[in-house]
Amino acid sequence: MNRWQNLWRFIPLFGLMMMLLAGCGDKTISTLQPRGPVARDQLFLMKLSFGIMLLVVVVVFLIYLYVLVRFRKKKGDKDIVPKQVEGSHTLEIIWTVIPIILLLVLAVPTVQYTFKVLEDHRQNKDAIHVKVTAHAFWWQFEYPELGIATAQDLVIPTGKKIAFELTSADVKHSFWVPSLGGKMDTNPGLTNVYYLQADEVDTFKGKCAELCGASHSLMDFKVKSMDPAAFDQWVAKMKTPAVVPADAKAGEQVFKDNCLSCHAVNAQGLGAGPNLNGLASRELIAGILPHNDDSLKKWITNPQSVKPGTQMPAFGPTGAKLQDQQINDVIKYLDSLQLK
Repeated sequence: MNRWQNLWRFIPLFGLMMMLLAGCGDKTISTLQPRGPVARDQLFLMKLSFGIMLLVVVVVFLIYLYVLVRFRKKKGDKDIVPKQVEGSHTLEIIWTVIPIILLLVLAVPTVQYTFKVLEDHRQNKDAIHVKVTAHAFWWQFEYPELGIATAQDLVIPTGKKIAFELTSADVKHSFWVPSLGGKMDTNPGLTNVYYLQADEVDTFKGKCAELCGASHSLMDFKVKSMDPAAFDQWVAKMKTPAVVPADAKAGEQVFKDNCLSCHAVNAQGLGAGPNLNGLASRELIAGILPHNDDSLKKWITNPQSVKPGTQMPAFGPTGAKLQDQQINDVIKYLDSLQLK
C-alpha cells in the first residue's frame, strides 16, 4: 500500500520528462519553426491565442489569491457573515466587456489571415500553379503550365507563391506541410485552393492529416524547395527523356508489358499509379522506404507488406506474375531513370 502512496513523488519527474520529450522531433515537421510566410502568420495566431489564454488564467488566479488572503478568517474573528453584494452593474459591465475585447483581439487577425491564405492565386502569373491529387496512399503533383507531372516529391522554387488546387481521387485526405503552413482537405469531386511559400532552400516533410485508411500514417511526401534557377533546371530535366542503357532494355520491355498500364515514364504522364519519370533521382520508394534495390524489390514483390491497402498489385510470389530475373531486370531499368 505504501508503495502506491509514494508514487506521487514521481509526478514532478514525469512532468520534467514530458517537457524534455516535447522538444524532440524533426524540425521540418514542426509548426513552431516556420519556414514560410503562411506558417509564420499561423504561428503568430497560435502565440496570440496562447497569450490571451495565459493572461486570463493569470488574472483569474491573482484575483483568487487576493480574495483568499484578503478575506480569510483571522484568529479572533467572530462567526460573522460578510456584507452581501448583489447586482453590481460595474462588475457586470467589466466581466462582459473585457471578454468581448479579448475575442475581438483574437478574431480580427484570425479572419484576416484565414482569408489571406485561402486567396485564389490561380490567375496570378507570378505564382507556380500545382494541382495536387491525393490517392490511397500516395500523392500526385501536376504543373499544368509547365507541362510536367510527378509523384511523392513536390519541387517548388523559393520566394514564389505556390497556388494549389487540391482534390482527391478516392476518399477524403488532407494535404499538410507543417513547416510551410496548415493543412487543407482534399475531397473527391471538389477542389480546394490555397497557397504556400518557402523562403529557404531545404527539404520539408509533408503528411496526410486526415484518417484515410489502413496506411494513412504512411502517406508521406517531400517538398523540395530550390532557388529559381535550380527549379528551372529541374523542369528542363523532367522534360528530357531518359536514356535507357543497353543492359536495361530487357527490364524496359518487362516494364512496358506489365507496368505501363498504371505508371507513366514521361514528363506529363498520368495514370492509376505514380509517374515514375526520374524515379532513380528520388530519395525514397513509395514515399517511405530508402531508395535502394532491396527496397524496390520489396515494393514490387509484396507492396501490401509495406503499405497495407495499397492498390499496387504484387508481382512476386504472392502475385506469381514475374520471375526473379524479370524483377531484377525491371529494377535495373528503374535505376536508369535518372534526371540528367
